[in-house]
Amino acid sequence: MGEEGCVVVEEKIPSVRRDLEFFPVQHQGKQMILIRDHLGLVQEGKAIEFPLYQLMALLDGTTSTRDLQMALMRQQGGLLVGSDEIRRLLDQLDASFLLDSERFRRAKNQIVEGFASLKIRPCSHCGRGYPLDPAELRKRLDDILGSTAAGSQPDEKILALVSPHIDLSVGFKAYSRAYQLLRNSRASKVVILGVGHQVAGELFSITDKDFDTPLGIVKSDKGLVKELKDAGEDVLAPNDFAHRSEHSVEFQVLFLQHLLKKDAFTIVPVICGSLLSALPEYSRDAYRRKAGPFLEVLKATMRDGRGETLFIAGVDLSHIGPKFGHDMPARHLQRQSEAHDKNLLKALTALDGDRYWEESRKVKDQYNVCGFSAMACLLEVIPPCNGEVLHYETWHEEATKSAVSFASVAFRERA
Repeated sequence: MGEEGCVVVEEKIPSVRRDLEFFPVQHQGKQMILIRDHLGLVQEGKAIEFPLYQLMALLDGTTSTRDLQMALMRQQGGLLVGSDEIRRLLDQLDASFLLDSERFRRAKNQIVEGFASLKIRPCSHCGRGYPLDPAELRKRLDDILGSTAAGSQPDEKILALVSPHIDLSVGFKAYSRAYQLLRNSRASKVVILGVGHQVAGELFSITDKDFDTPLGIVKSDKGLVKELKDAGEDVLAPNDFAHRSEHSVEFQVLFLQHLLKKDAFTIVPVICGSLLSALPEYSRDAYRRKAGPFLEVLKATMRDGRGETLFIAGVDLSHIGPKFGHDMPARHLQRQSEAHDKNLLKALTALDGDRYWEESRKVKDQYNVCGFSAMACLLEVIPPCNGEVLHYETWHEEATKSAVSFASVAFRERA
């Protein structure tokens, strides 16, 4: 290639999209990186070779075309790389919606505006995470509920549950232990605290959309949602788009529909964002100061006298291994992560918010407890009650040498 072909005009390259998820996989003996896009713009199942992933990791919004040229030359053993090759590479990344470019933002805005116009949130995991056919879904839910021995129904009213949001086929025992307790529930309002896997920079995202699943439509409590929006103006995401593909709320809705009488309850869908990115300092005091008015409205729902209110936190616990940013397999970290989980659960069931926060601060969220924010919210709003861990488990994904832990917890009214 001639010298002229190697000239690259200095320009900043858009960063790689920060809302994508990347997972290492093996394909035909070759290391590949699987890409997951909650927006659905990247082709489902798309995987790239590891060298390309390494180049993409350099694109943080400050990288120039010259920087990329030099990195590609090093990767190719010093072979000259021309401007046309750099441009083709960037065009391919942009065409695949991998860059945070103008093209991507236009496409995303269309999706966001389309969702905002809906009155009903369509199910996002039906046909993938659980059956689309109502009869098949009810059988699946019955099988899950029957997978553990049926305990006696509690004499005390259930005020709150912690349930997983991991795949139903993985967390079935924990789902069973939690939701068996609702067979005789008379809850008329259910506040569901989900995890904002796509929420960064805000404490909460809330929606007044009704939820559609194969079992029908569950109405949201639009009055309470409006109260929460008014009280939480400073801590809420500017729109409800985070609910579009979030399964941590959706999975709980399925069990509620299956167990509670049709049209006898409404839901308040609240997604809790990352506290590390949304607080000026990682502390309980900072959280309570910033979220105070929002939390007070939630807390008041337990004593407003307008029917029975139930809180459900749809959470998972530690995420460990290479898939989640660790440099060693999950089995090497499991002893420490499980000790951390159990300390959090001990503080949670004792309603000891200070100890709960201190446990996370102590390890600097090293084990990626994705449900920390939802459980932190729950701690601030439920009244004095008796907490009990019903189930705890760690599931290993052997292909990625990674693991996720989860639990079910019940909070009963004190006699």
